[in-house]
Amino acid sequence: MTEPQAKVAVAAVTFDRPGELALLLEGLAAQTAPIHSIALVDSGTVPAADVVVSGGSNINYLRSEANLGGAGGFAFAILAAIASGAEWVWMMDDDGHPEDEHCLAELLKAADEHKLDVVSPLVAATGDPGRLSFNFRINGLITNERARLEPLGYLPNMVHFFNGALIRTSVFSTVGLPDMKFFIRGDEVDFLSRVKKAGLKYGTVTTVAVRHPASWSEMKPIFRGFLTPVIPEGEYKRFCYFRNRGYLTRKYRNLRWFSADIVGFPYYFLTTGNLRGLAAWFGAYSKGFRGTGFGPPPGARRTQ
Repeated sequence: MTEPQAKVAVAAVTFDRPGELALLLEGLAAQTAPIHSIALVDSGTVPAADVVVSGGSNINYLRSEANLGGAGGFAFAILAAIASGAEWVWMMDDDGHPEDEHCLAELLKAADEHKLDVVSPLVAATGDPGRLSFNFRINGLITNERARLEPLGYLPNMVHFFNGALIRTSVFSTVGLPDMKFFIRGDEVDFLSRVKKAGLKYGTVTTVAVRHPASWSEMKPIFRGFLTPVIPEGEYKRFCYFRNRGYLTRKYRNLRWFSADIVGFPYYFLTTGNLRGLAAWFGAYSKGFRGTGFGPPPGARRTQ
């Protein structure tokens, strides 16, 4: 007698990306493991209802007239997914999609085999799937070469939130939801820190992947790569990232982050002659460090 299939609900967010959203919904519909429901939070300036109509009958379309950011959108979607009676929540951003139809099935298999609370696929770069969107540190070496990780099959104690992460619903009762005050950038770092503190078990399956745009252009290696300040593109994303980085550094009393930040960011901006950028970093970082300035940046466009 076969075990009953675990009930999985997708928690997804979208913001003015109809083409990418259609690709995501197509990838979800193709999964060999059944998806009970899809909680899709749409905070965009143009509603995506037309895309959703063609995406399947199991979509719970949740239109938000307020821009909740990625953190608030995921919190909303997760609650809706849990309310559907799901045992697992599969996290998806609209600019990512499962690479093949076996992704969810392999994640569920690994979760059962390794008794995991959280299991993630690799996150492969959309434009160059032979490389990963996010780096891994293996045996002390940093790599984003997919071919080096695939033969390993499974990486314990490694995970990248939130793209493609499969999470037991009990995890959210234990550590809470993504913190919406981050708006964008940093909510995934905070969530992983809470998962670690709670002693939950997590890992990454290297034989399946989701595709997601890489952020390599944001990484600015200095001192021959010893430090790599992250400089997001656009004033809006930079403000959020710097503010949230300052907040997280103080919240978790992470001296290593703080030391790297107060050296790396000023060095980068000074050596590139960007005094305005240095002032913007200091203003946002210091606000976050003091626990202030949360929400969308003042005067920012309604964008993600």
